[in-house]
Amino acid sequence: MEHNQFQHPVRVLVGLGFPTNIQSVKDAFVLLDEWPPSKRNPAHGVALNACRAALAGEVDAETARSTFIAFARRMDLLVPDAGDIVAAKAVGAFGAASTGLYNKSM
Repeated sequence: MEHNQFQHPVRVLVGLGFPTNIQSVKDAFVLLDEWPPSKRNPAHGVALNACRAALAGEVDAETARSTFIAFARRMDLLVPDAGDIVAAKAVGAFGAASTGLYNKSM
């Protein structure tokens, strides 16, 4: 595996909401570098600096990935994994059952 490749891609929404996989530090850096200046925030700056440092070999790719994920989450760009959606639906179903008519402990 190349030193700046992510172990697992980060799926984010780009453009008009199209999902894409960010697979490397370079991919993340390009997205962050092209981010509109008017929409930048501290999370953007941290992620951009982490990607720069990873490209320079100063930090590992997974550190840059973590900061990129934090940025994507803050900007509501992160696409949840299918497993997360299934788990959330299961918890929702059990949560509804435990608080509704079927709750015998009340």
